[in-house]
Amino acid sequence: MAETIKDLINGNVTWVRNTLKHDPDFFNKLSTSQSPKFLWIGCSDSRVPATEITNALPGSIFVQRNIANLVVHTDSNLLSVVYYAVKVLKVKHIIVCGHYGCGGVKAAMSNDRFGFLDNWLLHIKDVYRKHEAALDEIKDEEKRFDRFVELNVLEQVRNLAKVSFIQEEWDAGEFPYIHSWVYSLKDGLIRDLGDKINSNSSLEGVYRFNNLNK
Repeated sequence: MAETIKDLINGNVTWVRNTLKHDPDFFNKLSTSQSPKFLWIGCSDSRVPATEITNALPGSIFVQRNIANLVVHTDSNLLSVVYYAVKVLKVKHIIVCGHYGCGGVKAAMSNDRFGFLDNWLLHIKDVYRKHEAALDEIKDEEKRFDRFVELNVLEQVRNLAKVSFIQEEWDAGEFPYIHSWVYSLKDGLIRDLGDKINSNSSLEGVYRFNNLNK
């Protein structure tokens, strides 16, 4: 594991050398354009890098990360990334990936203060409030924590489905599909929660924008 800035630079040189051994033209091809089929909305946690845990090559996954993989409708950074991904890159799949043991979700479960971070954690606390009865029935704290992580992912998937330009893409065709995944730090495996969405049909009526093609 890298310990210093110099280690990172040396690691980059090693990575380039090893990459070129397998594909001498790799960087020439990579530098011309990108055409990823996937957008990854994940947690900023350093232990959950999108390409490494999926064994994907650079250029295959467009990535947006923040604390606890939230989709906040006033987050212009995230919305800009999503807009570019679906409108310009034409990604076919959007993956919202949380992870068990998420520090942001854990913090939101408590009543502790975390300074400026408290403002961001309110969005996660809103998820707990919505599912409070079901979560409070889980007496084992670790299991309740795991379930909260899962519910947070499912809520962010729904938040993404509410975005107007996502629905605009659905008006025009099948894509993008939105997937709900959770990664386990304990065994390195990804769990598909099975909530795959490519229409606004599962949303409450107030969130459904009119189809512009009708």
